[in-house]
Amino acid sequence: MTASGKTPLLKPGPNSYDRRRFLKTTAALGAAGVLGTGLGPDPAFAATPRRGGTLRQALRGGATTDTLNGATLQAAHPINVSWQVRNNLTVIDADGNVTGELAETWEPADGARRWVFDLHKGIEFHNGKSLEAADVIHSLNIHRGENSESAVSGIMNVIRDIRADGKHRIIVDLETPNVDFAYLMSDYHVVIGPEGTTGEGWDAGIGTGPFILEEWAPGVRAFTRRNPNYFKDGLPWFDAVETLNVADVAARTSALQTGEVDVIENPDLKTLHLLGRRPGINILEVGGTRHFPYPMLKTAAPFGDKDVQMALKLAIDREEWVDKVLQGHGYVGNDHPVGRNQKFFADALEQRSYDPDKARFHLRRAGYGDGLNIALTAADVYPGGLDGAVLYQASARDAGINIEVRREPTDGYWSEVPLNVPWHVSSLGGRVTVDWVMSVSYAADAPWNDTKWDNERFNELLVQARGELDEAKRAEMYFEMQQLVRDDCPTVIPAFANLIAATSDRIGTPEKLASNSQLDGLRNCERWWFA
Repeated sequence: MTASGKTPLLKPGPNSYDRRRFLKTTAALGAAGVLGTGLGPDPAFAATPRRGGTLRQALRGGATTDTLNGATLQAAHPINVSWQVRNNLTVIDADGNVTGELAETWEPADGARRWVFDLHKGIEFHNGKSLEAADVIHSLNIHRGENSESAVSGIMNVIRDIRADGKHRIIVDLETPNVDFAYLMSDYHVVIGPEGTTGEGWDAGIGTGPFILEEWAPGVRAFTRRNPNYFKDGLPWFDAVETLNVADVAARTSALQTGEVDVIENPDLKTLHLLGRRPGINILEVGGTRHFPYPMLKTAAPFGDKDVQMALKLAIDREEWVDKVLQGHGYVGNDHPVGRNQKFFADALEQRSYDPDKARFHLRRAGYGDGLNIALTAADVYPGGLDGAVLYQASARDAGINIEVRREPTDGYWSEVPLNVPWHVSSLGGRVTVDWVMSVSYAADAPWNDTKWDNERFNELLVQARGELDEAKRAEMYFEMQQLVRDDCPTVIPAFANLIAATSDRIGTPEKLASNSQLDGLRNCERWWFA
């Protein structure tokens, strides 16, 4: 839909996108289609949906401290449950475009400094209350202000004012123009609850979503039943959903194999080929935005030296990294954080490749003709975190770089390591838009700028592109920004991972799945069915 277009109440039905067969490496993957792995039976794509049944799924990341307050959501288990019971103003579709959800239409004004959202009329919360502008304003405001504990307070504090214009219109004034603001309203933190909901009240799960919460045991289990008054015609298909938190990948896999659950996310890549061969199991895979940086703190020697940075970028064998760490389930990175499935991806930017001889040339220019000895802090903060560091160590050796892999425990890694060590292993989930991912990790004042990179031209382009309505001009700006990160920022980004789920062959899905997060953008409960 266009920014000013009208989105009707959504009607379910199969999509008509072409299928792609899975290849050992998805380096050529552009758009994020569903990839049949060829490991098991064909997934039930675009089969005629039918109503009924209880979906049982085993997800990960939950904790006993979880709440359903959108401000604090941070892992697959609570996020998925939250989206079972609540909605956003907008939502991301399978093509990566923003479409309307609670908002029927939206329109930028004043050069994208003001946004006007018109709500669908007749939508009800689970407690019977009608959705009105006051509910949206309340829900957005919990992410704003100095005292907000929201994980997205940074992007929400660009809002200067929110006000109602009648019961079904919201006007949002921004401090600076942002043509992507409607995309931000799709974030899983920014779910909408009734006016006045505070604190533990969010755990009641009252929302406008496709399911009604019946049981919520944080970090353990949730149970929801179909909302008979859901505003999207025909949806959801399932009668109920049981969502278990199962941290151990072997336990998740066993539960799927024995038929205890119908869906698991993030199966073990090392045994995925065996899982896919089992009768009655399908593997779903799409190209994703999760990537695996090796950020260098430029204020720590020798990482402030441009030649050292370039030597390290040339000293990693990206193809081998994808093949061995991701078991081929991903594609090579080009030292910037924009994935190939994203709008404005710089596909004309030359792909950097492994070149130990050229790396040695840069080492000599930096004064390390006899070799460079450096330390890389690593942990299994993602599957293969340590393996990837050891693999990097091996490929860099041929370039005259001796990497000492310093192993750290995963517990406390994210609070103790970034910004406190010169070079470390990292992992980022990516974002829907180029502006979003650049703003949170590469702007000079970004909260996750683990390199302390500060490029004047980049920072200038970031602000300009955010307010540029001409898409051709934005594309030029984003190309240059990706090039600047690739060539000037002290980080190495060797690979992007595909998003993978394993399901019973009873599960039917659209032919194309969303790639902004796992499990069809974590909206599988609403979009899938029993085939």
